[in-house]
Amino acid sequence: MSSQHLQERTRLTVNQARELAQAVARKMAYSAEDSAVIAEHVIDAALCGYEYSGLPKLLDAIESQRNLLPRTPMTIIKETPISIVFDGGNNIGMLAIQRLGEAVQAKAMVSGFAIGGVQNSWMSGRGAHYVEKLVNNDLVVIHTVSSQSYVAPLGGIESILGTNPITIGLPTANGPLIFDMGTSAIMYTDLTLRERRGETLPEGVAIDVHGNPTQDPTAARAGALLPFAGHKGFGLALMMHAMGLLTGAGTTADKNNGHLIIAFKPDLMYSTEQYKEDVSALITRIKTSKRAAGVDEIRIPSERSFKERARNLKDGLEFDTAVFNRLRKFAGV
Repeated sequence: MSSQHLQERTRLTVNQARELAQAVARKMAYSAEDSAVIAEHVIDAALCGYEYSGLPKLLDAIESQRNLLPRTPMTIIKETPISIVFDGGNNIGMLAIQRLGEAVQAKAMVSGFAIGGVQNSWMSGRGAHYVEKLVNNDLVVIHTVSSQSYVAPLGGIESILGTNPITIGLPTANGPLIFDMGTSAIMYTDLTLRERRGETLPEGVAIDVHGNPTQDPTAARAGALLPFAGHKGFGLALMMHAMGLLTGAGTTADKNNGHLIIAFKPDLMYSTEQYKEDVSALITRIKTSKRAAGVDEIRIPSERSFKERARNLKDGLEFDTAVFNRLRKFAGV
């Protein structure tokens, strides 16, 4: 297995990629409206430079056991003026969390604060996608996920925790500031893309079923991923998982995805416009501060992905041809 396995690539316009993604979602029996939401998510991930969360994510969705189970419309389990919890009806997270975000935003815009969650959904996708939408409405946002068991606790060899990402978004005078990270040493979707490509994993990110370090994606899938940064990543993964339990997701394999969004207006505490100016001033101080030798630029979270998006909107998107062909075959286009 090569760590630098060359792949034939296919370049698509953004519209071509979106149409393919929509066709795949339609073949998965989602409505035209819901397919557009799913397609928007994966295409935006690709635009922002996260190829493994782009079209390859749809292959993971097609192959997921959850995709074979019946789906029902999302329903409200519990609701108050500032909170809401949904049963996701086994719908894909890229759709369920979008609907959750819309509901939380509507409540936060009225009450100033809102919290919401969804259980019984799967494959959350890229957290920054949902958070950016709310931040664009001048909300401070925290989004957490407790996902399927792929990650071993520190010192363990059994996958108990999810990759459990956390996303924090803040409004600034110059657009959203978004920090989006998983708590595992590598994201599971990255692992599956490397497996498809015949590539090895980086060192120190996974173990096999016996607890031995491995760079083989297939062995890692049978074993477990590791938390990033040892006890720090483990601690965050545990807390994100526990936060997900607030949705009633539980810890069983069929309902262990708990998606949570917290949003509030800055003016609950401080002038919104002044807060945005203050955050922008902090970013300016950081970017204009003295740099270490050999460092050309100090980058801020989300800065690279926003630049990638602007470039890719003009230039189009590249994907592995093998992924492209498999999706076309599945969709029948």
